[in-house]
Amino acid sequence: MEALSNPSFWVAVGQIILIDILLGGDNAVVIALACRGLPPKQRKMGIIYGTAGAIILRVILIAFALALLAIPYLKLVGGALLVWIGVKLLVPHDEDDHANINPTDKLWGAVKTVIVADLVMSIDNVLAIAGAAQGAGDHQLFLVIFGLVVSIPIIVAGSQIVLKLMDRFPIIITLGAMLLGWIAGQMIYTDPGVAPYVPAAKTWEYAAAVVGALLVLIIGKLMQRRGRAATPATGN
Repeated sequence: MEALSNPSFWVAVGQIILIDILLGGDNAVVIALACRGLPPKQRKMGIIYGTAGAIILRVILIAFALALLAIPYLKLVGGALLVWIGVKLLVPHDEDDHANINPTDKLWGAVKTVIVADLVMSIDNVLAIAGAAQGAGDHQLFLVIFGLVVSIPIIVAGSQIVLKLMDRFPIIITLGAMLLGWIAGQMIYTDPGVAPYVPAAKTWEYAAAVVGALLVLIIGKLMQRRGRAATPATGN
């Protein structure tokens, strides 16, 4: 297959795998919360059916996203959203974010909860994977499907392990957030509405990607400092 010898293909593959690892953790938490009320024998089926439904829905969403990104100036919006998603990775999460995920003792009720919750939370995965797949030229759809297939074992089995690694090695989160900024910079620079006004050289596209990565890092660090400054010191 010609794509296998294309370096940009493998770069995009690596980006999609890292995106799925970074952004799959919340989905794993949602699945666990939605299925925790099921009888033990049905929990595995709830996880499998819920994840399968969410993945199918996400394939459809990303197929639409790939088409929409060809419309002038939509990449600008997508890039801005990716910058914000990257910044949010660097800012501590609110543990109450998933408090509204209600468990159920009915299998299909749990499956529906997983699918609906995943739909609401999928904007980050959809934009990031669609943005990363744009670097693969004619093989975008294959990369999208590949990325989602990779996400299945990550979401079902691997996310909790990865989350523990992130807690131990925070640099993983920082690099992942910067990757989203990198993709955002490329998306904005290659927007059909922007392209006529900027040089077409790859060097400039990479420069825009570097700016995006640094922007996420700087904003994220500033928000971290502001959050620490706003947190009152506690004493005995």
